[in-house]
Amino acid sequence: MSADTAILGAPLEFVLFALTLLGIAVFHRHTLRVALAGLSAIAVYKLTIAGFDQGHSLIGLGLHLRGELVTLANLALILTGFAILSRHFERSRLPEVTPLYLPEGWQGGLTLLALVFILSGLLDNIAGALIGATIAQHVYKSRVHIGFLAAIVAASNAGGAGSVVGDTTTTMMWIAGKSPLEVMHAYVGAIACVAVFAIPAALAQHKHQPAARPTGGKPRVDWMRVGIVAFILVAAVSANVIATIFAPTFSDHFPVIGVAVWGAILLAAPIRHTEWSALNEAGKGTLFLVALVLAASLMPVEALPAASWQSAFSLGLISAVFDNIPLTALALDQGNYDWGLLAYAVGFGGSMTWFGSSAGVAVSNIFPQARSVVAWSRAAWWLPAAYIVGFLVMLGTLGWHPTP
Repeated sequence: MSADTAILGAPLEFVLFALTLLGIAVFHRHTLRVALAGLSAIAVYKLTIAGFDQGHSLIGLGLHLRGELVTLANLALILTGFAILSRHFERSRLPEVTPLYLPEGWQGGLTLLALVFILSGLLDNIAGALIGATIAQHVYKSRVHIGFLAAIVAASNAGGAGSVVGDTTTTMMWIAGKSPLEVMHAYVGAIACVAVFAIPAALAQHKHQPAARPTGGKPRVDWMRVGIVAFILVAAVSANVIATIFAPTFSDHFPVIGVAVWGAILLAAPIRHTEWSALNEAGKGTLFLVALVLAASLMPVEALPAASWQSAFSLGLISAVFDNIPLTALALDQGNYDWGLLAYAVGFGGSMTWFGSSAGVAVSNIFPQARSVVAWSRAAWWLPAAYIVGFLVMLGTLGWHPTP
């Protein structure tokens, strides 16, 4: 075997990477093990045969890891920090108050989807989807239509697509130095796709089980916890802006955003009890994503098709069956994408299957009946159409503007 070993024209690294993603799609209960096994296989191949861009053997691996250290540290700190942030928001009891203000009839479901869309841009898509699913469980007496569950996931992914704190993929773009303004126009496609699926989903849910207002007294909102959530988000954004303006090279060597998030969390800890137990599950998920991102960084990106709107559209479709995190990492390594269009594609594309996004997996933990690709596809048949409409609206109105 030689350094350019290929199978059917594809470098062996890509074959191993594709097998890893396929294993994750098939073995949902063992995703971390599959990701670590795939990373190990790719690393061994690079160590023994192909080599690294920085050199061969352990020296090349060490230089490669040093180059990726800041990105991986930022990703790990932000993901674990956002788990604490989401728990603060849940404990504020603000989600429990929301059902009291939903309109009657199918418009209540439509309003809930709009709320999920907004929350996902402010928190993240996983938190937005979980909050939406929890509210739906109470409002619809646990009889939630699978199509409406899919719509909640889709609304959360669409809502996070244009925000650098709304989705892991956009956060990765932010960490890689992309301005929040470079992804914000993803909302053009996101709003268009929501306009396609939100009303059919709300009507289907109303037919399946009408909304019922919660009984009992109105919960008291802990506004201090809401303020802590805002404080953490402002700290993250401010730290990145300040570093970009006054020390543009500093963030290349130090995980500015992640440290700012955790600095804000620790400062707020004496004010309200911090549920550190949230880190148990978040730690596993973070390690899983870090392993995938590191594996993606080992790919020979020069062998990929050139960045174009067609490749962005394809990545969105692939995100429905493969995790969008490593696909985004590949695109970032390759460069020259329109990051807003890519953010919409990989962010919303995963909504088309229950395991295509982290938000879908999280919602299926509450509603196990959603873990059926056939049932999901039948009940949410409008999602592929919504994806295509949103993409074409973005491309037709804004065009393709890649950033080198």
